[in-house]
Amino acid sequence: MKNRLEKPIYVTRPSMPDYEEYMEQIKPLWDSHALTNMAEYHGRLERELGRYLQTEKLSLMTNGHMALEMALQSLGLSGEVITTPFTFISTTHAIVRNNLTPVFCDIDGRDFTMDAAKLEALISKRTCAIVPVHVYGRICNVEKIEEIAKRHGLKVIYDAAHAFGVTYKGKPAVSYGDMSTLSFHATKVFHTVEGGAVVYRDDETGSELYSLKNFGIRSEECTDGVGANAKMDELRAAMGLCNLRNVEADIARRKILFETYLERLEGTAGLTLPFVQKDVKSNYAYFPVLFDEEVLGIGRDDVYEELKKRNIYARKYFYPLASDAECYRNVYSSSATPVAKRVAESVLTLPMYADLERQEVVLICENIREIIGQGGKK
Repeated sequence: MKNRLEKPIYVTRPSMPDYEEYMEQIKPLWDSHALTNMAEYHGRLERELGRYLQTEKLSLMTNGHMALEMALQSLGLSGEVITTPFTFISTTHAIVRNNLTPVFCDIDGRDFTMDAAKLEALISKRTCAIVPVHVYGRICNVEKIEEIAKRHGLKVIYDAAHAFGVTYKGKPAVSYGDMSTLSFHATKVFHTVEGGAVVYRDDETGSELYSLKNFGIRSEECTDGVGANAKMDELRAAMGLCNLRNVEADIARRKILFETYLERLEGTAGLTLPFVQKDVKSNYAYFPVLFDEEVLGIGRDDVYEELKKRNIYARKYFYPLASDAECYRNVYSSSATPVAKRVAESVLTLPMYADLERQEVVLICENIREIIGQGGKK
């Protein structure tokens, strides 16, 4: 174990602005005492994110999960929602918590997003919407999904938690579908510590989202719906304003790390490496690798454990599938989505964050090569 690192490298680490920059940003709050209830920084961040994402219709939320919950609730849906099991459990929970029934569609084995070729067969009389998930900075087959949704009169709400800053044919990924939801969790490419947003299409939806995230309140004396408290506070909005200034530089650094991983791991039998889709400008959010146990003589779980012994903390992301979670596995069978099951059981996302050093990536790759080399000799 000659390559064991002295200091641990975790799968991700939040990007942080300069301390002085953030202190300067929040200093006026000590004078105004305006800390929440959609005050100045909340409005500023909505506008600046709107410019960055090329939309005037964006509603900030307290986190990405509430963004998806509020988006679904605003549409007044009932029935079944077709989605993917290859996602963070939040996606499925948001559907269920809106009294909707998830129907799981398998994924494409190359980009790990919803397999649009398998989508139409799952549509029934009870289907009301589709919730596809952009994965690892790669986006769904938005054109095929749109064509199917229009033909069947279905709403499309994209879980775009991994797609901040991603564009397809020059258009932001969040511009597709009826809505897109974003997560600004600390581990994301852009973050507000905790936070999220809904990108929507019309003023009526915007008004509904405003009400839903503010207890159902329409005005000072009118509460005409049952809402939640999903407002973003000023301290987190201030963090977002700082991080937004640096996000393009962070993505550029991620690109270098992504290319270093490729350079050091390409040509290794038994590894399936990520790629950037045609016509897509990626944000290089993650570096997922599939480990083929039959070829390598060592499984993904063994690689994961060996890396931990060397102070390298990768992540089985996404594992288990949402359909295999304890709260769902008595209702669903992951055997119905065999590609998603295979990917979930063989994928590791390797450390990826803007402050990661290129030489650290080199060391991670050397350790992986050493581990799988030893595994193949067993």
